[in-house]
Amino acid sequence: MQSTAQTPQEYIVSLPSDRKEVITKLRKVVQTNLPKGFQEGMGYGMLCYSVPHVLYPKGYHCDPKQPLPFLSIASQKNFIAIYHMGIYANPALLDWFVSEYPKHCKTKLDMGKSCIRFKKMDDIPYELLSELLSKVSVQEWITTYETAFNKG
Repeated sequence: MQSTAQTPQEYIVSLPSDRKEVITKLRKVVQTNLPKGFQEGMGYGMLCYSVPHVLYPKGYHCDPKQPLPFLSIASQKNFIAIYHMGIYANPALLDWFVSEYPKHCKTKLDMGKSCIRFKKMDDIPYELLSELLSKVSVQEWITTYETAFNKG
């Protein structure tokens, strides 16, 4: 379900009321805990938090006109998704998250490479996500990205 919203506010307004509440809360968690330097916007039809060109002029290797993505939040058809590139690119961070998840959540962890899926809206571990979000600074993400993805 890719949105055509142009701004985060437009995106949230377009959601059904139950999703609107959850996405608004997740957005607040991100805004409160994500280290300074990441910019909020829309990317790929989702709320997107990226490294602006002013800090990383090369941009995203798949499309250098786009800022370097780090985190996205989306209301998908059957779940809420958080796409966290840090857990995709950093095995130690992924291991930490996977081991911490059961301490914060009763449901089984449902995730792909960078996607954490929440089918039950009332079982989102906001405290754990707050901690995850605070673990990677803009400079750490740039360094990880350069090492892992930008070999050329």
